[in-house]
Amino acid sequence: MVGDDREAERDPDRREGVTFTDRRRIDPDTLRLRENAAPDSPAGEVPPGGPGSTGAGPGGAGQDPQAEDVAAAVAELTADVQRVQAEYANYRKRVERDREAVRDQAVASVLVALLPVLDDIGRAREHGELEGAFKAVGEAVEAATARLGLETFGAVGEAFDPTLHEALTHETREDAAGPTLIAVYQAGYRLGGRVVRPARVGVADTD
Repeated sequence: MVGDDREAERDPDRREGVTFTDRRRIDPDTLRLRENAAPDSPAGEVPPGGPGSTGAGPGGAGQDPQAEDVAAAVAELTADVQRVQAEYANYRKRVERDREAVRDQAVASVLVALLPVLDDIGRAREHGELEGAFKAVGEAVEAATARLGLETFGAVGEAFDPTLHEALTHETREDAAGPTLIAVYQAGYRLGGRVVRPARVGVADTD
């Protein structure tokens, strides 16, 4: 060390090109611990808070606030899409129900208008007048109304039902097992389980 100092004194350029850093924790002059001395760190380790420290807690990097905002926005948009899809599905069902109701109402209106025609066809059949071309037309009309769901009811011998039959005449018979139809003056019709017109009948009962 002394030899190096002497060479540096003889060669000023060499002395200026070399820099020494005293890392000793004990001051050699005062033999006291230097105030700015820090404990030695193992090779390759970075002191806490030093350069390269990310500030993350144990276990890895901290949560990115921007990533949390993006995740929350995605969840909110997903919920909105699901809600809109559910509302649209309910809307389609409601429209379909309304469409079917309008269709049923239109069909019922047409069939009610055809009831007098069906009555004429029935009377012609009872009197043996349903023949030839008139028979073919009558049967075609009856088949068409049946395909649309129109059902006829009311026949002699059936039990009287005030929800289905309208009694125009009443007779007392000892052999009657209960209120029974003995005459059908006009057939009844129902559509989709709903009575369009009650059957007008004659009823016999024991009292």
